[in-house]
Amino acid sequence: MRIVFMGTPEFAVPSLEALVAAGHQIAAVVTQPDRPKGRKKVMTPPPVKEAAQARGFTVYQPEKLRGSSAVDELVKLAPDLIVTAAYGQILPKRVLDIPRLGCINVHGSLLPRYRGGAPIQRAIMNGEEVTGVTIMYMAEGLDTGDMISKVVVRIEEEDTAGSIFAKLSEAGAKLLLETLPALEEGTVTAEKQNDAEATYAANLTRADEQIDWRRSARQLFNQVRGLSPMAGAFTMLDGAPFKVWGCKPEAEVSAGKTPGTVLAADTDGIVVQTGEGALRLLVIQPAGKKAMAAAEWLKGARLAAGTQFGGEQS
Repeated sequence: MRIVFMGTPEFAVPSLEALVAAGHQIAAVVTQPDRPKGRKKVMTPPPVKEAAQARGFTVYQPEKLRGSSAVDELVKLAPDLIVTAAYGQILPKRVLDIPRLGCINVHGSLLPRYRGGAPIQRAIMNGEEVTGVTIMYMAEGLDTGDMISKVVVRIEEEDTAGSIFAKLSEAGAKLLLETLPALEEGTVTAEKQNDAEATYAANLTRADEQIDWRRSARQLFNQVRGLSPMAGAFTMLDGAPFKVWGCKPEAEVSAGKTPGTVLAADTDGIVVQTGEGALRLLVIQPAGKKAMAAAEWLKGARLAAGTQFGGEQS
């Protein structure tokens, strides 16, 4: 098939590569513009652009697809199908009407749950035990189109957002190739989403990253792994952000201790009182330093029992 591919992050790259490996013709690739990255704000191309340019594909990067001249170019290309995967914009009707077989999306959740821009992180942060990928028709709403196929992926105790991104990107690429023959043959039986069962996975904000020690140890464990290795969860120590990249819940508690109180700091990490149970911090990142094992940091830092984590960021 002649396909226009739309995607931006690393999650989308396996789907693009799977289409190429299966012999489909990539007429063009549409992705987000290059963005400044890191402390030095170096303009960095999205992973999909790098993958597309490595294969010599034409790449379009409109800031906004609606009203862009790139849409005129897509009309001229007359693709059979448009495939999107974490592209980052809702497709306007003019784009949806271009391909004869429609526009489909590789979405990182089991729809109708977790519509929106952060389905993987939100699923982990909410303590879900399973997630998956849904191949769906694109519609004018946010992830509201009819569902074509699904695959379920378990969220294991040791998983983080990073490992689930990798699992779902590979599972999505495989499911995409399994779904295309029925699309091409016109034998797809799509299922409408039940809007009453829908949940929304909003893009993450700074507030989502801050640790509230009044929550349970299990909830904070899920928060930390749902934010790793992307933004990371943080608390405050001596008025500066203190990131937590790895941790585990502990049953032990100390009666009467305020949530956020350090109960112990030793070779096994830092144990902190929460609203229910305790959390052992294993991988941390103090302000101005790189991520490291908590035990390693404690060799040169003093953190006495009774120290209080928390407070507002200044």
